[in-house]
Amino acid sequence: MARGKNAKPITAAPRAAEKPKTKRLSNAERSAYFSRREAAKVLRTVLEGDARRRAVGSIKSLIYRPSIRNKKGTFALVCQTLKHLPIIKDVLEAAGLLKGKWKRQEELIHIITYDILFGQAVSLVGDAEVFLMHRKDALQSALSQLLVKKKVKTAQDLVHLYQIPEVPKPRYVRVNTLKMDVDSALLELGQGYVVQKDDLVPDLLILPPGADLHNHPLVMNGSVFMQGKASSMVAAALDPKPGWEVLDACAAPGNKTVHLGALMRGKGKIIACELNKERVKRLKETISLSGATNIKVLHGDFLKFNPKDPSFSKVHAILLDPSCSGSGTASSRLDHLLPSYATDRAADVMDTERLNKLAAFQRKALTHALSFAAVERVVYSTCSIHQIENEDVINSVLPLAASYGFQLSTPFPRWQRRGLPVFEGSQHLLRTDPVEDGEGFFIALFTKRNTNTVDCSEKQESCKNTSRALAGDRRTNRLQNVKKKFVISCSRTKLFQTWLRAKQSRRRRPKCFLDMNDLNEARNTECFRI
Repeated sequence: MARGKNAKPITAAPRAAEKPKTKRLSNAERSAYFSRREAAKVLRTVLEGDARRRAVGSIKSLIYRPSIRNKKGTFALVCQTLKHLPIIKDVLEAAGLLKGKWKRQEELIHIITYDILFGQAVSLVGDAEVFLMHRKDALQSALSQLLVKKKVKTAQDLVHLYQIPEVPKPRYVRVNTLKMDVDSALLELGQGYVVQKDDLVPDLLILPPGADLHNHPLVMNGSVFMQGKASSMVAAALDPKPGWEVLDACAAPGNKTVHLGALMRGKGKIIACELNKERVKRLKETISLSGATNIKVLHGDFLKFNPKDPSFSKVHAILLDPSCSGSGTASSRLDHLLPSYATDRAADVMDTERLNKLAAFQRKALTHALSFAAVERVVYSTCSIHQIENEDVINSVLPLAASYGFQLSTPFPRWQRRGLPVFEGSQHLLRTDPVEDGEGFFIALFTKRNTNTVDCSEKQESCKNTSRALAGDRRTNRLQNVKKKFVISCSRTKLFQTWLRAKQSRRRRPKCFLDMNDLNEARNTECFRI
Protein backbone atom coordinates (compact mmCIF):
# COMPACT_ATOMS: atom_id res chain seq x y z
CA MET A 1 0.00 0.00 0.00
CA ALA A 2 2.89 2.35 0.76
CA ARG A 3 4.16 1.87 -2.75
CA GLY A 4 0.69 2.62 -4.12
CA LYS A 5 0.58 5.88 -2.19
CA ASN A 6 4.03 6.81 -3.43
CA ALA A 7 2.94 6.17 -7.07
CA LYS A 8 1.01 9.42 -7.34
CA PRO A 9 3.99 11.72 -7.75
CA ILE A 10 5.40 9.35 -10.37
CA THR A 11 2.42 10.03 -12.69
CA ALA A 12 3.32 13.74 -12.76
CA ALA A 13 6.66 13.07 -14.46
CA PRO A 14 5.24 12.62 -17.99
CA ARG A 15 3.42 15.95 -17.68
CA ALA A 16 6.66 17.65 -16.89
CA ALA A 17 8.23 15.95 -19.94
CA GLU A 18 5.47 17.29 -22.22
CA LYS A 19 6.36 20.92 -21.57
CA PRO A 20 9.07 21.12 -24.29
CA LYS A 21 6.40 20.28 -26.89
CA THR A 22 4.56 23.49 -26.12
CA LYS A 23 7.62 25.71 -25.99
CA ARG A 24 7.54 28.81 -28.05
CA LEU A 25 9.29 28.61 -31.41
CA SER A 26 12.25 30.86 -32.11
CA ASN A 27 12.03 33.32 -34.98
CA ALA A 28 14.39 31.18 -37.06
CA GLU A 29 12.32 28.03 -36.45
CA ARG A 30 9.08 29.83 -37.26
CA SER A 31 10.56 31.31 -40.45
CA ALA A 32 11.87 27.91 -41.58
CA TYR A 33 8.53 26.24 -40.82
CA PHE A 34 6.52 28.69 -42.94
CA SER A 35 9.15 28.91 -45.70
CA ARG A 36 8.96 25.14 -46.23
CA ARG A 37 5.19 25.23 -46.58
CA GLU A 38 5.23 28.24 -48.90
CA ALA A 39 7.91 26.49 -50.96
CA ALA A 40 5.84 23.29 -51.05
CA LYS A 41 2.83 25.17 -52.48
CA VAL A 42 4.97 26.78 -55.18
CA LEU A 43 6.64 23.46 -55.94
CA ARG A 44 3.26 21.74 -56.35
CA THR A 45 2.07 24.45 -58.78
CA VAL A 46 5.30 24.29 -60.77
CA LEU A 47 5.36 20.50 -61.05
CA GLU A 48 1.65 20.23 -61.94
CA GLY A 49 2.07 22.85 -64.67
CA ASP A 50 5.19 21.12 -65.95
CA ALA A 51 3.41 17.76 -66.10
CA ARG A 52 0.60 19.30 -68.20
CA ARG A 53 3.12 21.38 -70.22
CA ARG A 54 1.02 24.44 -69.35
CA ALA A 55 2.53 26.41 -66.50
CA VAL A 56 0.49 28.88 -64.45
CA GLY A 57 3.63 30.99 -64.29
CA SER A 58 7.39 30.80 -64.12
CA ILE A 59 9.09 29.86 -60.86
CA LYS A 60 10.09 33.47 -60.34
CA SER A 61 6.65 34.92 -61.02
CA LEU A 62 5.03 32.45 -58.62
CA ILE A 63 7.45 33.36 -55.84
CA TYR A 64 7.25 37.13 -56.41
CA ARG A 65 3.49 37.16 -55.88
CA PRO A 66 2.39 39.21 -52.84
CA SER A 67 1.12 36.17 -50.91
CA ILE A 68 4.69 34.84 -50.50
CA ARG A 69 6.15 36.48 -47.41
CA ASN A 70 9.72 35.17 -47.29
CA LYS A 71 10.55 35.50 -50.97
CA LYS A 72 14.30 35.06 -50.65
CA GLY A 73 14.12 31.94 -48.51
CA THR A 74 11.29 30.41 -50.55
CA PHE A 75 13.06 31.07 -53.83
CA ALA A 76 16.27 29.40 -52.63
CA LEU A 77 14.39 26.44 -51.19
CA VAL A 78 12.32 25.80 -54.33
CA CYS A 79 15.30 26.12 -56.68
CA GLN A 80 17.57 23.90 -54.61
CA THR A 81 14.86 21.27 -54.14
CA LEU A 82 14.23 21.20 -57.90
CA LYS A 83 17.97 21.02 -58.52
CA HIS A 84 18.25 17.94 -56.28
CA LEU A 85 14.79 16.52 -57.08
CA PRO A 86 15.97 13.44 -59.03
CA ILE A 87 18.27 12.52 -56.14
CA ILE A 88 15.56 13.17 -53.52
CA LYS A 89 13.07 10.97 -55.37
CA ASP A 90 15.56 8.10 -55.65
CA VAL A 91 16.44 8.38 -51.94
CA LEU A 92 12.78 8.41 -50.81
CA GLU A 93 11.97 5.46 -53.04
CA ALA A 94 14.93 3.46 -51.71
CA ALA A 95 13.97 4.28 -48.11
CA GLY A 96 10.32 3.42 -48.78
CA LEU A 97 9.05 6.52 -46.96
CA LEU A 98 6.67 8.12 -49.44
CA LYS A 99 3.54 6.17 -48.58
CA GLY A 100 0.06 6.71 -47.16
CA LYS A 101 -0.80 10.25 -46.11
CA TRP A 102 2.73 11.44 -46.87
CA LYS A 103 2.17 10.70 -50.55
CA ARG A 104 -0.51 13.40 -50.51
CA GLN A 105 2.07 15.84 -49.11
CA GLU A 106 4.74 14.79 -51.56
CA GLU A 107 6.05 18.32 -52.29
CA LEU A 108 6.47 19.13 -48.58
CA ILE A 109 8.29 15.82 -48.06
CA HIS A 110 10.63 16.72 -50.94
CA ILE A 111 11.35 20.12 -49.38
CA ILE A 112 12.09 18.74 -45.91
CA THR A 113 14.20 15.89 -47.31
CA TYR A 114 16.34 18.45 -49.14
CA ASP A 115 16.90 20.34 -45.88
CA ILE A 116 17.78 17.15 -43.98
CA LEU A 117 20.28 15.86 -46.55
CA PHE A 118 21.72 19.03 -48.12
CA GLY A 119 20.35 22.13 -46.37
CA GLN A 120 19.94 23.56 -42.92
CA ALA A 121 19.17 21.73 -39.68
CA VAL A 122 15.53 20.72 -39.29
CA SER A 123 13.74 21.26 -35.98
CA LEU A 124 10.88 19.08 -34.78
CA VAL A 125 8.29 21.78 -35.41
CA GLY A 126 5.78 19.99 -37.62
CA ASP A 127 4.36 16.50 -38.17
CA ALA A 128 6.23 16.05 -41.46
CA GLU A 129 9.49 17.27 -39.94
CA VAL A 130 9.08 14.87 -36.98
CA PHE A 131 8.31 11.96 -39.31
CA LEU A 132 11.38 12.47 -41.48
CA MET A 133 13.81 13.39 -38.70
CA HIS A 134 13.01 10.11 -36.94
CA ARG A 135 14.04 8.40 -40.20
CA LYS A 136 17.11 10.52 -40.88
CA ASP A 137 19.43 7.50 -40.70
CA ALA A 138 17.39 5.68 -43.35
CA LEU A 139 17.57 8.71 -45.65
CA GLN A 140 21.33 9.08 -45.27
CA SER A 141 21.84 5.34 -45.81
CA ALA A 142 19.79 5.46 -49.02
CA LEU A 143 21.85 8.44 -50.24
CA SER A 144 25.12 6.57 -49.58
CA GLN A 145 23.86 3.58 -51.56
CA LEU A 146 22.88 5.87 -54.45
CA LEU A 147 26.39 7.39 -54.55
CA VAL A 148 27.87 3.90 -54.80
CA LYS A 149 25.39 2.93 -57.49
CA LYS A 150 26.16 6.02 -59.60
CA LYS A 151 29.90 5.65 -58.95
CA VAL A 152 30.39 9.15 -57.60
CA LYS A 153 31.76 10.43 -54.30
CA THR A 154 29.46 13.33 -53.38
CA ALA A 155 25.91 14.51 -53.92
CA GLN A 156 27.30 17.45 -55.89
CA ASP A 157 28.78 14.97 -58.34
CA LEU A 158 25.26 13.55 -58.75
CA VAL A 159 23.91 16.99 -59.55
CA HIS A 160 26.59 17.47 -62.21
CA LEU A 161 25.39 14.33 -63.95
CA TYR A 162 22.26 16.21 -64.97
CA GLN A 163 24.34 18.98 -66.60
CA ILE A 164 22.38 21.87 -65.18
CA PRO A 165 23.46 25.08 -66.95
CA GLU A 166 24.27 28.30 -65.20
CA VAL A 167 23.67 31.40 -67.34
CA PRO A 168 24.90 34.61 -65.68
CA LYS A 169 23.29 37.74 -67.09
CA PRO A 170 22.43 41.27 -66.00
CA ARG A 171 19.45 41.85 -63.77
CA TYR A 172 16.82 44.03 -65.44
CA VAL A 173 14.09 45.91 -63.60
CA ARG A 174 11.33 47.96 -65.18
CA VAL A 175 10.33 51.11 -63.36
CA ASN A 176 6.58 51.35 -62.80
CA THR A 177 6.11 55.00 -63.76
CA LEU A 178 2.60 54.94 -62.29
CA LYS A 179 4.30 54.99 -58.87
CA MET A 180 7.82 56.32 -59.39
CA ASP A 181 9.85 58.15 -62.02
CA VAL A 182 12.93 56.55 -63.55
CA ASP A 183 15.47 58.97 -62.07
CA SER A 184 14.16 58.45 -58.52
CA ALA A 185 14.36 54.67 -58.93
CA LEU A 186 17.88 55.04 -60.32
CA LEU A 187 18.99 56.99 -57.26
CA GLU A 188 17.38 54.65 -54.73
CA LEU A 189 18.63 51.43 -56.32
CA GLY A 190 22.01 53.06 -56.84
CA GLN A 191 22.53 53.17 -53.09
CA GLY A 192 23.21 49.43 -53.08
CA TYR A 193 24.12 48.57 -56.68
CA VAL A 194 25.75 49.91 -59.81
CA VAL A 195 22.73 50.88 -61.90
CA GLN A 196 22.41 52.29 -65.40
CA LYS A 197 19.58 53.10 -67.78
CA ASP A 198 18.89 50.88 -70.75
CA ASP A 199 19.55 52.64 -74.06
CA LEU A 200 16.51 51.15 -75.82
CA VAL A 201 13.60 50.82 -73.38
CA PRO A 202 13.20 54.17 -71.55
CA ASP A 203 11.85 52.83 -68.24
CA LEU A 204 14.28 49.89 -67.92
CA LEU A 205 17.27 49.78 -65.55
CA ILE A 206 20.25 47.40 -65.64
CA LEU A 207 21.84 45.96 -62.49
CA PRO A 208 24.76 43.53 -62.07
CA PRO A 209 24.16 39.78 -62.45
CA GLY A 210 22.95 38.17 -59.26
CA ALA A 211 21.64 41.41 -57.75
CA ASP A 212 19.26 40.24 -55.02
CA LEU A 213 16.06 42.29 -55.08
CA HIS A 214 13.64 39.70 -53.71
CA ASN A 215 12.82 41.69 -50.60
CA HIS A 216 13.71 45.17 -51.84
CA PRO A 217 11.06 47.74 -50.81
CA LEU A 218 10.65 48.98 -54.41
CA VAL A 219 9.85 45.43 -55.57
CA MET A 220 7.56 44.75 -52.63
CA ASN A 221 5.47 47.90 -53.18
CA GLY A 222 5.29 47.61 -56.97
CA SER A 223 7.44 50.63 -57.80
CA VAL A 224 9.68 48.41 -59.92
CA PHE A 225 9.03 45.06 -61.58
CA MET A 226 11.67 42.42 -62.14
CA GLN A 227 11.18 42.00 -65.87
CA GLY A 228 13.66 41.07 -68.60
CA LYS A 229 14.62 43.44 -71.40
CA ALA A 230 13.06 41.38 -74.20
CA SER A 231 9.80 41.06 -72.27
CA SER A 232 9.77 44.82 -71.65
CA MET A 233 10.18 45.51 -75.38
CA VAL A 234 6.79 43.96 -76.22
CA ALA A 235 4.48 46.61 -74.74
CA ALA A 236 6.88 49.35 -75.84
CA ALA A 237 6.63 48.05 -79.43
CA LEU A 238 2.85 48.49 -79.36
CA ASP A 239 3.48 52.10 -78.23
CA PRO A 240 -0.01 52.84 -76.84
CA LYS A 241 -0.92 56.47 -76.27
CA PRO A 242 -2.71 57.92 -73.23
CA GLY A 243 -6.46 57.80 -73.80
CA TRP A 244 -6.43 54.80 -76.15
CA GLU A 245 -8.46 51.67 -75.61
CA VAL A 246 -6.19 48.62 -75.73
CA LEU A 247 -6.90 44.87 -75.58
CA ASP A 248 -4.37 42.47 -74.03
CA ALA A 249 -5.57 39.17 -75.45
CA CYS A 250 -3.60 36.70 -73.29
CA ALA A 251 -2.76 38.85 -70.31
CA ALA A 252 -1.56 36.70 -67.37
CA PRO A 253 0.64 36.91 -65.42
CA GLY A 254 0.25 40.63 -66.18
CA ASN A 255 3.71 42.23 -66.41
CA LYS A 256 3.10 43.37 -69.98
CA THR A 257 -0.45 44.44 -69.08
CA VAL A 258 0.65 46.81 -66.33
CA HIS A 259 3.49 48.03 -68.57
CA LEU A 260 0.80 49.11 -71.04
CA GLY A 261 -0.93 50.94 -68.20
CA ALA A 262 2.27 52.79 -67.34
CA LEU A 263 2.93 53.74 -70.98
CA MET A 264 -0.64 55.11 -71.14
CA ARG A 265 -0.02 57.05 -67.90
CA GLY A 266 -3.09 55.49 -66.37
CA LYS A 267 -5.36 57.14 -68.96
CA GLY A 268 -7.66 55.36 -71.39
CA LYS A 269 -8.76 51.74 -70.93
CA ILE A 270 -7.07 48.34 -71.03
CA ILE A 271 -9.09 45.15 -71.41
CA ALA A 272 -7.05 42.26 -69.99
CA CYS A 273 -8.31 38.86 -71.13
CA GLU A 274 -7.31 35.53 -69.57
CA LEU A 275 -8.88 32.10 -69.96
CA ASN A 276 -7.20 30.17 -67.12
CA LYS A 277 -8.87 30.69 -63.72
CA GLU A 278 -5.65 30.34 -61.69
CA ARG A 279 -3.82 32.73 -63.99
CA VAL A 280 -6.65 35.26 -63.59
CA LYS A 281 -5.84 35.38 -59.86
CA ARG A 282 -2.19 36.02 -60.65
CA LEU A 283 -3.17 38.72 -63.16
CA LYS A 284 -5.32 40.54 -60.60
CA GLU A 285 -2.52 40.41 -58.04
CA THR A 286 -0.10 41.98 -60.52
CA ILE A 287 -2.57 44.74 -61.43
CA SER A 288 -3.23 45.48 -57.76
CA LEU A 289 0.49 45.68 -57.03
CA SER A 290 1.07 48.07 -59.95
CA GLY A 291 -1.58 50.54 -58.81
CA ALA A 292 -3.12 50.70 -62.31
CA THR A 293 -6.77 51.77 -62.23
CA ASN A 294 -7.62 51.69 -65.93
CA ILE A 295 -7.42 47.90 -66.42
CA LYS A 296 -10.53 45.72 -66.67
CA VAL A 297 -10.00 41.95 -66.33
CA LEU A 298 -12.14 39.61 -68.44
CA HIS A 299 -12.12 35.92 -67.53
CA GLY A 300 -12.85 34.40 -70.92
CA ASP A 301 -11.64 33.07 -74.25
CA PHE A 302 -10.28 35.77 -76.56
CA LEU A 303 -11.14 33.63 -79.60
CA LYS A 304 -14.81 33.83 -78.64
CA PHE A 305 -14.86 37.63 -78.50
CA ASN A 306 -17.02 39.05 -81.31
CA PRO A 307 -15.01 41.73 -83.18
CA LYS A 308 -18.33 43.40 -84.12
CA ASP A 309 -19.43 43.67 -80.49
CA PRO A 310 -20.00 47.38 -79.67
CA SER A 311 -17.94 46.97 -76.49
CA PHE A 312 -14.84 46.52 -78.70
CA SER A 313 -15.71 49.25 -81.21
CA LYS A 314 -13.16 51.67 -79.74
CA VAL A 315 -10.26 49.23 -79.33
CA HIS A 316 -7.33 50.95 -81.02
CA ALA A 317 -4.55 48.39 -80.41
CA ILE A 318 -4.15 44.72 -79.45
CA LEU A 319 -1.26 43.01 -77.71
CA LEU A 320 -1.22 39.28 -78.47
CA ASP A 321 1.27 37.24 -76.45
CA PRO A 322 -0.23 33.73 -76.82
CA SER A 323 0.80 30.45 -75.23
CA CYS A 324 4.03 29.20 -76.75
CA SER A 325 6.75 26.62 -76.16
CA GLY A 326 8.73 29.02 -73.93
CA SER A 327 11.92 27.75 -75.53
CA GLY A 328 13.47 31.23 -75.53
CA THR A 329 13.19 31.73 -71.77
CA ALA A 330 14.04 28.23 -70.52
CA SER A 331 17.07 29.55 -68.67
CA SER A 332 15.55 32.72 -67.18
CA ARG A 333 12.42 30.81 -66.20
CA LEU A 334 14.64 28.15 -64.56
CA ASP A 335 12.97 25.54 -66.76
CA HIS A 336 16.21 23.56 -66.74
CA LEU A 337 15.29 22.60 -63.17
CA LEU A 338 12.01 20.98 -64.22
CA PRO A 339 11.58 17.25 -64.82
CA SER A 340 10.32 17.82 -68.38
CA TYR A 341 13.58 19.53 -69.34
CA ALA A 342 15.62 16.42 -68.67
CA THR A 343 13.02 14.28 -70.44
CA ASP A 344 13.03 16.44 -73.56
CA ARG A 345 16.82 16.52 -73.68
CA ALA A 346 17.05 12.77 -73.26
CA ALA A 347 14.70 12.32 -76.18
CA ASP A 348 16.59 15.09 -78.05
CA VAL A 349 13.33 16.41 -79.44
CA MET A 350 10.92 19.20 -78.87
CA ASP A 351 7.55 17.55 -79.32
CA THR A 352 6.78 18.33 -82.97
CA GLU A 353 3.11 17.57 -82.51
CA ARG A 354 2.92 20.01 -79.61
CA LEU A 355 4.65 22.74 -81.63
CA ASN A 356 2.22 22.24 -84.51
CA LYS A 357 -0.73 22.56 -82.13
CA LEU A 358 0.73 25.71 -80.60
CA ALA A 359 1.36 27.23 -84.03
CA ALA A 360 -2.21 26.44 -85.13
CA PHE A 361 -3.58 28.22 -82.05
CA GLN A 362 -1.22 31.16 -82.57
CA ARG A 363 -2.31 31.59 -86.20
CA LYS A 364 -5.96 31.47 -85.19
CA ALA A 365 -5.45 34.04 -82.42
CA LEU A 366 -3.50 36.43 -84.68
CA THR A 367 -6.10 36.13 -87.44
CA HIS A 368 -8.78 36.98 -84.87
CA ALA A 369 -6.85 39.98 -83.57
CA LEU A 370 -6.49 41.44 -87.07
CA SER A 371 -10.26 41.23 -87.65
CA PHE A 372 -11.23 43.96 -85.15
CA ALA A 373 -12.35 46.81 -87.37
CA ALA A 374 -11.20 49.79 -85.27
CA VAL A 375 -7.80 48.32 -84.45
CA GLU A 376 -4.83 50.07 -86.06
CA ARG A 377 -1.89 48.42 -84.27
CA VAL A 378 -1.32 44.75 -83.38
CA VAL A 379 1.76 43.30 -81.69
CA TYR A 380 2.32 39.55 -81.85
CA SER A 381 5.01 38.20 -79.55
CA THR A 382 6.33 34.87 -78.26
CA CYS A 383 9.14 33.74 -75.98
CA SER A 384 10.04 31.01 -78.46
CA ILE A 385 13.06 30.45 -80.68
CA HIS A 386 11.21 28.19 -83.13
CA GLN A 387 10.47 29.42 -86.66
CA ILE A 388 7.19 27.49 -86.72
CA GLU A 389 5.84 29.70 -83.90
CA ASN A 390 7.30 32.93 -85.24
CA GLU A 391 8.10 33.67 -88.91
CA ASP A 392 5.85 30.87 -90.19
CA VAL A 393 2.85 32.21 -88.26
CA ILE A 394 3.41 35.74 -89.57
CA ASN A 395 3.94 34.60 -93.16
CA SER A 396 0.73 32.56 -93.08
CA VAL A 397 -1.47 35.56 -92.15
CA LEU A 398 0.10 38.21 -94.41
CA PRO A 399 -2.49 37.94 -97.24
CA LEU A 400 -5.35 38.22 -94.75
CA ALA A 401 -3.62 41.08 -92.94
CA ALA A 402 -3.24 42.96 -96.23
CA SER A 403 -6.95 42.49 -96.98
CA TYR A 404 -7.72 44.21 -93.65
CA GLY A 405 -5.34 47.05 -94.54
CA PHE A 406 -2.44 45.97 -92.30
CA GLN A 407 1.24 45.94 -93.13
CA LEU A 408 4.35 44.90 -91.21
CA SER A 409 6.19 47.76 -89.52
CA THR A 410 9.60 47.83 -87.86
CA PRO A 411 9.69 48.00 -84.05
CA PHE A 412 12.91 49.37 -82.58
CA PRO A 413 14.69 50.14 -85.90
CA ARG A 414 18.06 50.41 -84.10
CA TRP A 415 17.86 46.78 -82.94
CA GLN A 416 20.24 44.66 -85.03
CA ARG A 417 18.70 41.19 -84.70
CA ARG A 418 15.77 40.80 -87.12
CA GLY A 419 13.59 37.94 -88.34
CA LEU A 420 14.87 34.89 -90.17
CA PRO A 421 15.07 35.65 -93.93
CA VAL A 422 12.41 33.13 -94.93
CA PHE A 423 10.04 35.53 -96.72
CA GLU A 424 10.07 39.02 -98.16
CA GLY A 425 9.48 41.53 -95.39
CA SER A 426 10.98 39.45 -92.58
CA GLN A 427 13.45 42.28 -91.94
CA HIS A 428 10.60 44.08 -90.15
CA LEU A 429 10.42 41.32 -87.52
CA LEU A 430 12.43 41.42 -84.31
CA ARG A 431 14.26 38.62 -82.52
CA THR A 432 16.34 38.42 -79.36
CA ASP A 433 18.90 35.70 -78.76
CA PRO A 434 18.63 33.52 -75.64
CA VAL A 435 22.43 33.39 -75.26
CA GLU A 436 23.59 36.86 -76.26
CA ASP A 437 20.51 38.75 -75.04
CA GLY A 438 19.58 36.48 -72.15
CA GLU A 439 16.09 35.70 -73.53
CA GLY A 440 14.79 34.46 -76.88
CA PHE A 441 11.81 36.62 -77.83
CA PHE A 442 10.05 37.34 -81.12
CA ILE A 443 8.05 40.49 -81.91
CA ALA A 444 6.00 41.41 -84.98
CA LEU A 445 4.21 44.75 -85.36
CA PHE A 446 1.24 45.19 -87.70
CA THR A 447 0.03 48.72 -88.46
CA LYS A 448 -2.96 49.70 -90.55
CA ARG A 449 -2.38 51.75 -93.69
CA ASN A 450 -4.12 55.13 -93.88
CA THR A 451 -6.02 55.03 -97.21
CA ASN A 452 -6.88 58.77 -97.04
CA THR A 453 -3.29 59.89 -97.51
CA VAL A 454 -1.65 60.51 -100.87
CA ASP A 455 1.67 59.15 -101.97
CA CYS A 456 4.65 60.69 -100.22
CA SER A 457 6.25 61.87 -103.50
CA GLU A 458 3.00 63.54 -104.49
CA LYS A 459 2.83 65.30 -101.14
CA GLN A 460 6.42 66.49 -101.54
CA GLU A 461 5.77 67.84 -105.03
CA SER A 462 2.60 69.53 -103.84
CA CYS A 463 4.53 71.16 -101.03
CA LYS A 464 7.19 72.39 -103.51
CA ASN A 465 4.56 73.88 -105.82
CA THR A 466 2.84 75.57 -102.91
CA SER A 467 6.16 77.00 -101.75
CA ARG A 468 6.91 78.35 -105.25
CA ALA A 469 3.47 79.95 -105.47
CA LEU A 470 3.83 81.57 -102.09
CA ALA A 471 7.31 82.83 -102.99
CA GLY A 472 5.97 84.30 -106.25
CA ASP A 473 3.13 86.00 -104.43
CA ARG A 474 5.54 87.52 -101.96
CA ARG A 475 7.76 88.89 -104.77
CA THR A 476 4.75 90.37 -106.55
CA ASN A 477 3.54 92.00 -103.37
CA ARG A 478 6.95 93.49 -102.66
CA LEU A 479 7.18 94.89 -106.22
CA GLN A 480 3.72 96.39 -105.97
CA ASN A 481 4.56 97.96 -102.63
CA VAL A 482 7.79 99.47 -104.01
CA LYS A 483 5.91 100.86 -107.05
CA LYS A 484 3.22 102.29 -104.82
CA LYS A 485 5.72 104.04 -102.56
CA PHE A 486 7.68 105.32 -105.59
CA VAL A 487 4.60 106.79 -107.21
CA ILE A 488 3.36 108.41 -104.01
CA SER A 489 6.72 110.03 -103.26
CA CYS A 490 7.29 111.26 -106.79
CA SER A 491 3.81 112.48 -107.68
CA ARG A 492 4.34 115.62 -105.64
CA THR A 493 6.66 117.20 -108.28
CA LYS A 494 5.53 118.91 -111.48
CA LEU A 495 8.45 117.47 -113.39
CA PHE A 496 7.33 113.99 -112.47
CA GLN A 497 3.83 114.72 -113.70
CA THR A 498 5.29 115.80 -117.08
CA TRP A 499 7.35 112.62 -117.24
CA LEU A 500 4.35 110.46 -116.30
CA ARG A 501 2.22 111.91 -119.13
CA ALA A 502 5.02 111.17 -121.61
CA LYS A 503 5.32 107.66 -120.23
CA GLN A 504 1.62 106.98 -120.56
CA SER A 505 1.53 108.25 -124.13
CA ARG A 506 4.29 105.92 -125.32
CA ARG A 507 3.27 102.64 -123.57
CA ARG A 508 6.16 100.89 -125.27
CA ARG A 509 6.80 98.26 -122.55
CA PRO A 510 3.74 98.05 -120.42
CA LYS A 511 5.22 95.23 -118.27
CA CYS A 512 8.32 97.23 -117.33
CA PHE A 513 8.11 99.89 -114.76
CA LEU A 514 11.12 101.93 -116.06
CA ASP A 515 13.43 101.68 -119.09
CA MET A 516 16.77 103.44 -119.68
CA ASN A 517 15.19 106.49 -121.40
CA ASP A 518 12.74 106.84 -118.57
CA LEU A 519 15.59 106.67 -116.08
CA ASN A 520 17.54 109.42 -117.90
CA GLU A 521 14.49 111.68 -117.89
CA ALA A 522 13.80 111.13 -114.25
CA ARG A 523 17.37 110.97 -112.97
CA ASN A 524 17.38 114.51 -111.62
CA THR A 525 13.85 114.46 -110.25
CA GLU A 526 13.17 114.68 -106.54
CA CYS A 527 11.99 111.10 -106.30
CA PHE A 528 15.46 109.72 -107.06
CA ARG A 529 16.98 111.72 -104.22
CA ILE A 530 14.57 110.36 -101.62
